[in-house]
Amino acid sequence: RPKGLAVAWCESGDAAPELVERRNGWSREDILGWLIEQAATQADLIVGLDLSPALPFADVSRYFPDLPQQPFAARALWRLIDETCAKNEPHLGASSFADHPDFAPHFRRHGGREGAAFGGGAGRFRVVEHRQRGSGVSPVSCFNLVGAAQVGKSSLTGMRVLHRLAGRVPVWPFDPVPERGPLIVEIYTSIAARAAGVRKGRSKLRDGEGLDAALTQLGSKPHAPLAKYDDHSTDAILTAAWLRAVSHDPALWNPPGLDAVRHTEGWTFGVV
Repeated sequence: RPKGLAVAWCESGDAAPELVERRNGWSREDILGWLIEQAATQADLIVGLDLSPALPFADVSRYFPDLPQQPFAARALWRLIDETCAKNEPHLGASSFADHPDFAPHFRRHGGREGAAFGGGAGRFRVVEHRQRGSGVSPVSCFNLVGAAQVGKSSLTGMRVLHRLAGRVPVWPFDPVPERGPLIVEIYTSIAARAAGVRKGRSKLRDGEGLDAALTQLGSKPHAPLAKYDDHSTDAILTAAWLRAVSHDPALWNPPGLDAVRHTEGWTFGVV
């Protein structure tokens, strides 16, 4: 039950999002089960997941350069990761994928283990991440599994979750937006924070006053006080309010110049 898993829910209108609590915290299996429950209700729901749903591909037309057999679309990548980890990796973890001899050379791992194919420096980026880096936010390569800002681990485990959903919930932009029912999109909490007036360098909110000020910028009422303020809880609340505030903007559903990576890399909702 990783401490970084948090879920917030908000309805239409302007009431502040609320945390969805689980006794002893959320597990990845809990998240998967919750998503399957939402699929069964066919509620009109946008689910923002703070992770990358695919690895970089467009820079070399491969996820894993020089590997003879490999996937060439995101859904095949999800299946590869899940099948590689299924036997020996409980709780939908993905460490065994990054440690696999075929894939380890592409990752930067703990203990100074940087694979020869990592590329040096900050590593490889998706097309959308290059665009984000040019707009004042600082995404980290999914192939980097080291450091507080890395999202590689949650992205690999998230891809296992997406594969296990087996098409029950569409994932945009890999799937078209359905006329009704739940839809999963990739989110980046820094984009929501900037839209809420949180200045660069202070994207993480750790108190109620700061959270309410940001929620106000998004047209939301103040939140109910939390027992504990941490990055994960406030990120979930803030991004839920942001999704509600901006999801009707047609420009966010049609970002220019990204269609070529629709099925291989995808992109972050909110990028234009």
